[in-house]
Amino acid sequence: MELSNIQRVYLVGIGGIGMSGLARYFHHLGCVVCGYDKTPTPLTDKLQSEGIQIIFVDQRDLIPMSFQQPCDSTLIIYTPAIPKDSDILNYFQKKGFELQKRSQVLGLISRGMFCIAVAGTHGKTTTSGMIAHILKDSGKDCSAFLGGISTNYQTNVLYGDNNIVVVEADEYDRSFLTLHPDVAIITSMDADHLDIYGDHSHLTDSFKLFASQLKTGGTLIYRKGLPLGDGLTYAIDGEANAVASNIRISEGNFYFDFDNGVTFIPDIKMGIAGIHNIENATAAIEAALHVEVSLAAIHEALGSFKGIKRRFEYIVRNHKHIYIDDYAHHPEELRAAITSVKKLFQGKKLTVVFQPHLFTRTRDFVDGFAEVLDMADELLLLDIYPARELPIEGVTSEIILNRMNLRNKRICSKKEALDIVQAEMPELLLTVGAGDIDSLVEPLKAILNV
Repeated sequence: MELSNIQRVYLVGIGGIGMSGLARYFHHLGCVVCGYDKTPTPLTDKLQSEGIQIIFVDQRDLIPMSFQQPCDSTLIIYTPAIPKDSDILNYFQKKGFELQKRSQVLGLISRGMFCIAVAGTHGKTTTSGMIAHILKDSGKDCSAFLGGISTNYQTNVLYGDNNIVVVEADEYDRSFLTLHPDVAIITSMDADHLDIYGDHSHLTDSFKLFASQLKTGGTLIYRKGLPLGDGLTYAIDGEANAVASNIRISEGNFYFDFDNGVTFIPDIKMGIAGIHNIENATAAIEAALHVEVSLAAIHEALGSFKGIKRRFEYIVRNHKHIYIDDYAHHPEELRAAITSVKKLFQGKKLTVVFQPHLFTRTRDFVDGFAEVLDMADELLLLDIYPARELPIEGVTSEIILNRMNLRNKRICSKKEALDIVQAEMPELLLTVGAGDIDSLVEPLKAILNV
């Protein structure tokens, strides 16, 4: 399929963060863009306000007439998260439309461009957002497809006037294997998505295959310690090709020095918090240097980078209360978020509200969740968010609670969590999870922003 021929695009599962980015991209190109999703969200509301038609009933009769017959100018994109018995999905399949996954379309878009692809079981969204911001802020420019909403630009897709594209490369369903980047970054390869991969070794094999798909003369950048062989490594302190050192906190801000043996950038002020984000920034700097962004521009851009929505995002920050929201849904992501919060606000009691995401992930990492959540001073644990899965017998939030040593812990509903926060008014609050826990953000903000 030739992208230049496309005039109409229908997205089955348009409300996903990746799918919505493609919807915006094709709408920007002047295509007629429509789509279906299960439920309205603030993101689908925003897409509709931008002129994109969306339906929320899985019924083929509601598909616009212009999408009734297959043709070379019509593109149908779907997400693997859509159930196989979807009426709309089956309509397009039976009618003979050629359906493309989101990842395949990203591969088509990036094929003729200088592609910087960021992969990893965690860290990829913030790192790709940092790189895109450095390129935009410096005047180098780029297009970008991000896995979250950039706080600087209030969108998940950026449009550039040059040939550079930054892409978040998703390992779920082996989606990133459609990409052939010029610069590939791998931030982490922890066990995850075992419902897809079966075991950690198969996930590792997929990351190695992604790394092998570099274009001729391309560059691989990866976190020190990952089993990837040739390439440039990065790390916090220690030995690597690129190192962040002299890490310090001053007046609530993180600072560090960057050194890759050729380039030294001292006293970099981070616009966002977290030691894990200094590690992400080290990879982002290395990528920016490969497209010849100046040292001064990199220094300035990292200071003005405001992060990604729901990635260590300050919701309330006043003299009485600190409230941070984060997308963390894997034990190592939780560890990074909780460690950074405790380092920033030493001596304050930390209340964590956590919503497990997926029955399989809860089952596979129950011991890891229990260990990391024990770092909190108080835990409000919500029920598991099922997403695409059906319940698994014996797998509930309670299996995490039962393995924890923390005394101040309880399972509660979202409504009960709001009531508890209203009663206790915690001085330091962290909400974490990848499900619909984000629906608590505004109510919690209203409670604590006093």
